[in-house]
Amino acid sequence: DALTTREFEKSILESKGYLVDTAVDGLDALGKLQEFKYSLVISDIQMPRMDGFELCRKIKQNDAYKDIPVAMVTGLEKEEDKRHGMEAGASAYIVKSAFDQKSLIDTVERLIG
Repeated sequence: DALTTREFEKSILESKGYLVDTAVDGLDALGKLQEFKYSLVISDIQMPRMDGFELCRKIKQNDAYKDIPVAMVTGLEKEEDKRHGMEAGASAYIVKSAFDQKSLIDTVERLIG
């Protein structure tokens, strides 16, 4: 996601005690998944080089990562976009217009505790 959004989400999660790493896009995220073990991936959909739908599909197709939940936080509000995200393997879909700290924390707690 945009740097300011990434940093905002990171600060929310870190304030609740989560360790957070960020990636600039889907390819960067895949590279980090190869290096480190993660409990959750939070991704935007609209990113350069690899969008969030493709990132989610690649995570779910890889035996090493397929059990990692993926939450999408996006400005794409159409039901068709949400369905596309869920078909790609997303565990949660948060629309930015309805985004707040509580919805993010509730989603993370539901997915990983």
